[in-house]
Parts: sequence; structure tokens; C-alpha cells
Amino acid sequence: MNSLNGWKTLITKNNPFLSSVVSLAAKRYGYILTGIMAEARVVLVAVAAIGGVWTSVPTLAEDMVSDVAMLQGLDKVTARVSTLRAPINRTVHFGTLEIVARTCRKRPPEEPPESAAFLQIRDIKPGEAPETLFQGWMFASSPALSALEHPVYDIWVIDCLSRIGPKMTLSP
Repeated sequence: MNSLNGWKTLITKNNPFLSSVVSLAAKRYGYILTGIMAEARVVLVAVAAIGGVWTSVPTLAEDMVSDVAMLQGLDKVTARVSTLRAPINRTVHFGTLEIVARTCRKRPPEEPPESAAFLQIRDIKPGEAPETLFQGWMFASSPALSALEHPVYDIWVIDCLSRIGPKMTLSP
């Protein structure tokens, strides 16, 4: 019964309900329970080892890196909204803005939806030096969190796409 008492203490240490169940079973079944407890030792060690591995593995899936950032732009003067497809590391133009998407990441389908793009936006005016207006991450779910501040144009991220579509126009 020594083996039984040791495992009884280990298993029931922090669980008073389980303690009373194990005590009752020990009184009724004696040595049969000792054999079961010896088998349980192997199971407990295996569960503890697997649990240690599971806790070290990240539970969230990796973000999907995309080839194209889908953006929308608003010209505040004409009230025109345009959808832009910005291939990664290629320049696209919207009015006087020059936009370069450096990376675009999207969460996998099993997680809450989110798309984010790292953008560099410059204002190119004739006869003037280009002015960097924005450089940073924009998030599709929270466009106001990190927004372009410009008197004429607004740009925001809609989505990240995996391939270049047939209607895409690329700037040289």
C-alpha cells in the first residue's frame, strides 16, 4: 500500500473531491487499485511530457505574406474613390501620391480577420522635391489607427492578395 499512498498524495494534492474518491476506492479495492495507480504513473508522466511540448508550440498560425496590397484611395476634391492594387516593392500612383507597399500580411482564415501593409507614401509635385508623407503599417480593420494625413487624398488598406490580377496596371 506504500505505492498507493504515494500516488494518492500526488494525484489528490490540490483536489479535495478527487482525494475522497481515491480514499474510498483504496479502502474498497486495496491492492487492485495499487496496480491501477502504477499504470497511472506511466500515463501521468506521458501527459506531463506532452503537455510541456504543447505549451511550447505557438497556438496562433503564422500570418500569410501576400504579393499585392489592395488599397483604396479617396480624392477629397472630386469625391472619387479608387481601388488600387499595389504589388510589393513596386510603385503605384494616385493623383500626386507615389505609393510603395513594402509588405502585406494577412491572418489565416481560422483567426479573426486582419490585413496589414507596410506602406511608403510620397507626394510628388512638379518642380518640388518629393515629400515623404507616410511610412509605416496600415491596418484594414482600423484605418484611423495609422492614417495618411493629406489635405486632398486619403489612402487605406482593404486586403492582401496572393497574385497579380489581370486588370492590374504597373508603373515603370
